[in-house]
Amino acid sequence: MLRDRSLIPLSRQHQHGLALCVMTERALREDASARNIAKLSGKAIDHYDLELTNHFEMEEQIVFPAISAHPLVPDLLAQHRRLEAMIAALRAEPSSEQLLEFVALLRSHIRLEENELFQDIQTTLPRETLDSIGKQIDGKVVRICL
Repeated sequence: MLRDRSLIPLSRQHQHGLALCVMTERALREDASARNIAKLSGKAIDHYDLELTNHFEMEEQIVFPAISAHPLVPDLLAQHRRLEAMIAALRAEPSSEQLLEFVALLRSHIRLEENELFQDIQTTLPRETLDSIGKQIDGKVVRICL
């Protein structure tokens, strides 16, 4: 199913997150040196600071309140907090284990939102609600060109 226009900015951010996951795993396979781990951790931290904080904010302030009874919301919120904690750990002491754990959770989190939550949202919410959510997202989204 195509993504509803109201959710496209969030889906684009998801694409960026998935790209970070793939690039990080590939780069670690090629070079697991401390220097490369620090570099890749810096990229994950930058991505978090530039885009993920904005993404989590939009979901938590715009999307989740519109679907507060959805059974995935508590788990997704808990995953946001875990991802934040993982970034804090990477800031303090980067390691390949922490980096791989971060990208694994980020990937599964994105897949859950795309394949289940967003599908449910766009098939159950009324058009007016979707349009309202889309307008709010459009006003807050940070757009990054990779």
